[in-house]
Order: sequence, then C-alpha cells, then structure tokens
Amino acid sequence: MSGTRPEPGANPVAHALQLARETLPPMHPAGRPFVAGGAVATLLARRFSKRLGVLGALTTVAMAAFFREPKRVPPPRDGVALASADGLVSLIEEAVPPAELGLPAEPRMRVSVFLSVFDVHVQRVPANGVIERVAYRPGKFLSADLDKASDDNERNSVLMRTEDGHELVVVQIAGLVARRILCEIREGDKVGAASTYGIIRFGSRVDLYLPPGSTVLVSKGQRTIGGETVIAELPAAPAKG
Repeated sequence: MSGTRPEPGANPVAHALQLARETLPPMHPAGRPFVAGGAVATLLARRFSKRLGVLGALTTVAMAAFFREPKRVPPPRDGVALASADGLVSLIEEAVPPAELGLPAEPRMRVSVFLSVFDVHVQRVPANGVIERVAYRPGKFLSADLDKASDDNERNSVLMRTEDGHELVVVQIAGLVARRILCEIREGDKVGAASTYGIIRFGSRVDLYLPPGSTVLVSKGQRTIGGETVIAELPAAPAKG
C-alpha cells in the first residue's frame, strides 16, 4: 500500500497540501521578498490588463523556481569533496586560490561549475568541517563561463578544514547578470556536507579548490548536483603532529 494514500476519513485538502510539500522544493528565504513583490505587482497589473496579469504571474512563478532550495542527501562516503552547486563543469585546471584567503600562492586543482539561470542557485558545503575564513572581494561582472571570471569578477571565498584536516576552498563568483552574492556562514562555524551556505542571484559560477593529491572524479561538460555529486576523492588524512 502506498505511503501517500490518504486514510479513510482523512481531509483531502490537508492530504493535497502534504503532497505539495513533498513534491515542490522549498524556497530559500532570500527569494521571499522577490516572490512577494511579484505577487503584489501581478494583482495590481490585473486591474489594468489581464494579459499583464498573466505575464506577472508567470514571472512570479519563475522567480519562485529560481530561489528553490531542494533537499539534498550526501552520499555515505568519507574522504570526498562534493559539488557545491548544480550546473555544468566548465573548467578543470590548476590555479592559485584567491589571494584574500592568505594561502600560499601555489596552484591547486580547481573544478569550476557554471550555473545557468535555470539551475538551482543555492550553494552547498562540500564536506563536513569547520569554516576558517570568509573573504569577500568586489569586482567586475563578466560572463561567469570565461576563464578570467575567477580573477576579475566579484566573488566570495570560503576556506574550510574538513574533519580529516584537509583544506577546501569554495568561491562564489558573480556572473554577467548576477548582482548579489549571499554567504550565510562565518569563521568558526561547524558545517555539514550538503548543507546550504549561500546563494548567487541570476547566473553565476562556483569554484572548488582541492588539496594536493586529490583525484578528480568528474569531467568537463558533466552536470553536477550540489550536495550529492562527488567531485573528487581527497588524499589520505594528513598525519597529526
């Protein structure tokens, strides 16, 4: 017997609401003002034109879809780094992490994921660990799929240390139409893999810098699911002094 089948005498309206909650992903709080504003604008537009009202309703629904925050379940694997974003793997190359984090200027393997406006735009923590540094840097708004976007665009960089002692760097990068990066974690926070830590509005890119000795498990052109796709196997835990 299906677990979603209503029991005899159950309220059909309550059951329908329960099914909706289970089917439709929740919305990130950052989207509530946009959706509320769109709903008000739609009601006002309908007073002047039915066509404008329909357009406003569609825009409001699209806005709600953009800010969706689906639940993600990380794979039961230790020693891996998960994707921090939904999107397309656009670059896999060695690069120096952002200077504002104060790390040695030595290249590390970097996996870049490009987010189109149709992708989920919340960012996920790639592993269990502790946040060591958060650094924001203003910049340009070039197309996020360009190589130089990592260096020139507005960005927010996070340095975390995993439970095994590895350093992971995640960088939120604004795109051509993105104008707001939101990061909800602070230095000293203990974080869990696949948990949401921020969002970028309207097209963007997320870079993940891996520790030396990591084995990348994705390919350029592959699609990722934030919090679930394994980007790389991390090396053996560093020896404790």
